[in-house]
Amino acid sequence: MAAVNLLYNVGSRDEDPNRTGFAHLFEHLMFGGSRHIPVYDEPLQKVGGENNAFTSVDITNYYITLPAANLETAFWLESDRMLSLSFDPQVLDVQQKVVIEEFKQRYLNQPYGDVWLKLRPLAYQVHPYRWATIGKDISHIENATLDDVKAFFYQYYLPNNAVLVVAGDVTIDQVKRLCAKWFAPIPAGQPYHRRLPAEPVQTSARRLETEADVPLNALYKVFHMPGRYDEAYYTCDLLADLLGRGKSSRLYQQLLKQQGLFSQISAHLTSTLDPGLLVVSGSLNPGISLEEADAAVEEVLQQLVREVPEEELAKVKNQAEATLAFSEIELLNRAMNLAYAANAGNADWANQEAERIQAVTPDQVRDMAGEVLRKTNESTLYYRAA
Repeated sequence: MAAVNLLYNVGSRDEDPNRTGFAHLFEHLMFGGSRHIPVYDEPLQKVGGENNAFTSVDITNYYITLPAANLETAFWLESDRMLSLSFDPQVLDVQQKVVIEEFKQRYLNQPYGDVWLKLRPLAYQVHPYRWATIGKDISHIENATLDDVKAFFYQYYLPNNAVLVVAGDVTIDQVKRLCAKWFAPIPAGQPYHRRLPAEPVQTSARRLETEADVPLNALYKVFHMPGRYDEAYYTCDLLADLLGRGKSSRLYQQLLKQQGLFSQISAHLTSTLDPGLLVVSGSLNPGISLEEADAAVEEVLQQLVREVPEEELAKVKNQAEATLAFSEIELLNRAMNLAYAANAGNADWANQEAERIQAVTPDQVRDMAGEVLRKTNESTLYYRAA
């Protein structure tokens, strides 16, 4: 088998604030036919391949797995749509409708679906992470023209703004030859230099309340933290694991199991390339007030500012390393990890994760808790059940 992963260095953070959702719209448009290939999926299925894609705030990623003997099919498909899409008005119309329906289904008509539409602009004041990948407003996608789409494509979907990783039963010479054949003729465009506004340090707690027809009251708390490849990221990652990874975590044990305040609670990171967020979220049990639950969460957070036992940290380190090891059994995951690290600046970072996790000390986690979990760095959303 072989995995072909093509990462474009464009995400929702690169969009015009008045034309959001384009990076995600493009993920759909890229499957609507290219200059010489009217239907993308059909040739791939004929050679036993599978494909998919995803968009994030930082990148747009396309990937194929197929028998290594048919590797050239993947190069042919990916190079043709990098060369040019079909730019068929009918394809644009269909995909606009698909994305608009997705916006309604996942973000507007689903319980708690609009959480990130509210949390992002609460936590981020100037950085473009303040809108979700789906976009700020449906009208931005509804009003997208073919000229808008072409301009976006020729600015970002370029050989010099992409990272290609080929993994599996292939050779370096074979990949170089196929790259020269299929990608070298595509002209490079203007280099893209990102100039995004830095989010200022948060100096006071922020709070928002909303109400909707949802089953239970829910609490969301987010804290600014370092970006994905910052040295301090791994300390923050383990801090989140101590707080809310699985049933042995502090939030679960104390607030769900012992005190019975929550029916579900966890912590995770957004893991963005620019400074991201540590997120604590939970659904409350009936009869529990949001104020009571919030105070209880604060107490658990402050415990880690005071003390981080070595054996507890060792446990989450081992969990994190095991997750990493199991994920890398998958060929495609290894290809994606390499592409993501290379795009961020250094492909070797993909091989240093376990070492960086194990190097974190209890003192570092405690200091990070004091820095990240402070009240002035906190944005809280009370989501009340109507």
